[in-house]
Amino acid sequence: MDWDVIVLGAGAAGLFAAIEAGRRGRRVLVVDHAAKAGEKIRISGGGRCNFTNLGIAADRFLGRNPRFALSALKRFTARDFIARLEGAGIAWHEKTLGQLFCDGAATQVVDWLLRDLAAAGGVLWTGCALGAVTAAGPGFAVETARGVQQTAAVIVATGGKSIPKMGATGFGYRVAESFGLAVTETRPALVPLTFAEQDLAWMRPLAGVAVQGRVSCGKTGFNEAVLFTHRGLSGPAVLQLSSYWREGQEIALDLCPGLDAAAALRAAKARAGKGHLAGALARLVPERVARHLAEGAGVTGPLAEVPGAVLDRLAAGLHDWRLKPVGTEGYRTAEVTLGGVDTDGLDARTMQAKAVAGLYFVGEVVDITGWLGGYNFQWAWSSGWAAGQVA
Repeated sequence: MDWDVIVLGAGAAGLFAAIEAGRRGRRVLVVDHAAKAGEKIRISGGGRCNFTNLGIAADRFLGRNPRFALSALKRFTARDFIARLEGAGIAWHEKTLGQLFCDGAATQVVDWLLRDLAAAGGVLWTGCALGAVTAAGPGFAVETARGVQQTAAVIVATGGKSIPKMGATGFGYRVAESFGLAVTETRPALVPLTFAEQDLAWMRPLAGVAVQGRVSCGKTGFNEAVLFTHRGLSGPAVLQLSSYWREGQEIALDLCPGLDAAAALRAAKARAGKGHLAGALARLVPERVARHLAEGAGVTGPLAEVPGAVLDRLAAGLHDWRLKPVGTEGYRTAEVTLGGVDTDGLDARTMQAKAVAGLYFVGEVVDITGWLGGYNFQWAWSSGWAAGQVA
């Protein structure tokens, strides 16, 4: 064999798996067709890398069997990763909702991982195209732009289809299928929602306005910022919901969760009857949204003349504004891919394919998708760590 382990993909999961395998004395090669390693790490968290979350739990992950992730997540935890990060001298802070970010640039994380890979004896080939992966005797043959490489084990860490401009493809899914593993339906996740032209006609003038609201679909909802855009809705709450929303479904937007809007509007009427409705609404929501709602209600006179029933109806709309997206912005802007290699075919402890000894799948290529806020990075670290202990 040329190598003991070949890792396909130099992202978070691939680098972590390679480091762990290298520390066990394995001869490790990491191959990536991108020009640089860790590109998603570099751009994440606004360039500060939202590297994990303190609220790791099964209900923060999606997939046919989200609990599959727990074995790896419990054996290499967020605290374990933090300890290593601190050992590398990288300062961090908690921003909100358990989300942890680097104090400095995300490139610190990439540089640290590359140092650890080199220290573990791992070899990295970037800008190297990958071809077929096939069974070859007791191991595998991996076609690369530098020639066919023989290896005892292969760890597939090529990610999903998200952000194709960074080189994302469905390569890992094709490798899985070539060895008879099932791949669940894939779709963009953590992605802005788009709307039909009749909705965009009033949404576009609101582009750039953010509201601390709640967006829900069925029984699932998220309380975070909602951002109006030229294409529809974005912001953390909408990105979160996009993983649960399906075509044809309505979403409900609460613009002032936790507030009794009806009582607030009636109080405004009693307090300042000569004022106008838009002014009263502007105390509850951003001014541009308030003007849009007031115009939609067709109310032009002073607030004192607005019937209580109209105020109640407006308040109900503030708490339950029904909208129907027509789609998402797709893989172009999606942060992750929902779906992937079916976990039924993988060993949760090792990430090895049950039917193919020596073949492992880690990170985003697997049918495990986390919430926004560092969950997907922790899955990458944990699943990569798990495979690296045994490959």
